Amino acid sequence: MENWYVAHSKPRCEELLWKQFCLRSFESYYPIIKVQTVNPRARQTQPYFPGYVFVHVDLAVTGRTILERLPGGVGLVSFDDEPAIVPDGLIESLKERIERLKAAPTPCLLHKGDAVIIHNGVFAGYEGIFDFQLSGQDRVRILLSLLDHRLMTVEIPASYIHLINQN
Repeated sequence: MENWYVAHSKPRCEELLWKQFCLRSFESYYPIIKVQTVNPRARQTQPYFPGYVFVHVDLAVTGRTILERLPGGVGLVSFDDEPAIVPDGLIESLKERIERLKAAPTPCLLHKGDAVIIHNGVFAGYEGIFDFQLSGQDRVRILLSLLDHRLMTVEIPASYIHLINQN
């Protein structure tokens, strides 16, 4: 029976391990996200789960040995020497989340002073003012009017905000 498993990679070898799975025609999933870096020569994407790649196989047919000896790999995530099975629903939810992150507006298109609405997290439904993107992170600083109409700064993931159309 085929199940999803988590393969542990050597440091910064997630893509290599994923390519090894692809070369052997194993169904695999390597979630990556875009990042804004300070250094323009730095990688523009990062693994969503550094050090891990998902693989969908039937261990009774494939065996663990081949999966644990691939270049870039360390082995399968296991508990009591039993590989941990990842529910199919979790993989589907993860794929949907990554797609939503990819579809989120790029914060660099926002300018200081732009009106935004927060659509996720503790401050969901609040309107605020975009201040700036935090260097090297997918986080932004927003100014919110919360207590006695004083502006307070909050730092939240950039994917939590949308620009309010000001026609």
